Amino acid sequence: MKFGYTIVYVPDVTMAIDFYTKAFGLPIRFVHESGDYGELDTGETTLAFASHILASDNLPNGYQRPDPDAPPFGIELGFVTPDVPAAVANALAAGAILTAEPKTKPWGQVVAYVRAPEGTLIEICTPVGA
Repeated sequence: MKFGYTIVYVPDVTMAIDFYTKAFGLPIRFVHESGDYGELDTGETTLAFASHILASDNLPNGYQRPDPDAPPFGIELGFVTPDVPAAVANALAAGAILTAEPKTKPWGQVVAYVRAPEGTLIEICTPVGA
């Protein structure tokens, strides 16, 4: 078994792709012509986005949409960088919402939290043990 991808359901796939590309420098792998699905190249695992319309088709019993005005879900996307403050500044310039300033954890890792414009929680951190 291999972890293949994470899909974030968003109101606008193109806007999400644009945000993550600007905020984290991730190259676009694929965007479907319908605008309902897109992927970014993050290495071995894919970060994908799907529209709420597609989510409704996939999940006929419903689901909870992220809401930037409500507390975040108990899951986060993690981006690793050697310079957390610079990465946070870049994410904020791209439209992220600051949730927690960079902080050094007891094990030495620097961690900060932002939220994407649609409400997804994002951790920006140094490598563990760095």
